Amino acid sequence: MTGVTEAQIIDALRGVVDADHGKNVVELGMVAGLVIKGGNVGFVLEVDPRAGAAKEPLRKACEQAVAKLPGVTSATVVLTAERQGAKNQPATAPHSHSHAHDHGHDHGAARKPAAAPEVGPRPAIPGIRSIIAVASGKGGVGKSTTAVNLALALAQSGRKVGLLDADIYGPSLPRMMGITGKPHSPDGKRLHPMQGWGIPCMSMGFLVPEDTPMIWRGPMVMSALEQMLRDVAWGELDVLVVDMPPGTGDAQLTMAQRVPLAGAVIVSTPQDIALLDARKGLNMFRRVDVPVLGIVENMSYFCCPNCGHRSEIFAHGGARKTAEELGCDFLGELPLNIAIRETSDGGAPIVASQPDSEEAKAYRAIAAKVAEKLDRDAASSRMPKITIQ
Repeated sequence: MTGVTEAQIIDALRGVVDADHGKNVVELGMVAGLVIKGGNVGFVLEVDPRAGAAKEPLRKACEQAVAKLPGVTSATVVLTAERQGAKNQPATAPHSHSHAHDHGHDHGAARKPAAAPEVGPRPAIPGIRSIIAVASGKGGVGKSTTAVNLALALAQSGRKVGLLDADIYGPSLPRMMGITGKPHSPDGKRLHPMQGWGIPCMSMGFLVPEDTPMIWRGPMVMSALEQMLRDVAWGELDVLVVDMPPGTGDAQLTMAQRVPLAGAVIVSTPQDIALLDARKGLNMFRRVDVPVLGIVENMSYFCCPNCGHRSEIFAHGGARKTAEELGCDFLGELPLNIAIRETSDGGAPIVASQPDSEEAKAYRAIAAKVAEKLDRDAASSRMPKITIQ
């Protein structure tokens, strides 16, 4: 059987009419970014930002039209909406005497502090009690390894845990959890998550080949993230651990603004340059009213497997000091250890494959502190409120 063609997909989409305009989505130029990988089809539906969620039925109609084509095994359509005129907006407010660099003077005008980002609605995800983000200010600090092992450690404590890989550009969850294959959708509406080490998982890495680059704009990324979060049959979960993209860009900020996060765990290595970025990540969450559960110092020290000598390769204690300075909790230290790297690369995270190791115990100690905070916050939210009139 031959695969579906672009022409067949476009013809099918000509039958999907946008009721607001009386024309089909192809005529209106709403279809973009069409990608065909075997029987998997994905594309973007560009809509007026003023319409927003009202176009969700149109998105689903497009998915259903394409899914009916012979040779199509899955169809994924994401909504994207850009603010009109945003591309032409200047990066900063115009200034009659602006400079490309700072001369150390401001002509008497006091600089205004940046306004806090506006926080939109954060509707709850049915069946999910708590959602926590594992984040970092920069890449390469072991955030994904920490997220995966934290999720497994929480599951070992008796909780029902799910794991969402929110890094669209560099998904690593399939490899780290040793999962192959693609998720399926029995009803054509919601995807069933993949399973790894007893945990339901979702990642863009399940939907596209490992070596395929995701050349997507910010709005497309956010639409895909929301669908992986809300259009997946997660079931009943005590905790959903979200492995956030590194940095503090548009995707991270919007995720923090629109997802009902119970808190964030910040991962950093001990050296100053990493901690500077960790501060940015922590402050981003605080500015959008997301509680920071604490900071984890990864690659905190190295113990030689032959002689047992301890070396602090990237310095030591910086994350603890930063936590104290910023008034948040320090959750614990994780070593730089080849076993953590090997088990992660091999799809057998150390908490699951070597549960009696010292490294696994360190992850479980951090997970216990996170769980305690979640339980305490949940109990506090159930306390009756007394109003004195």
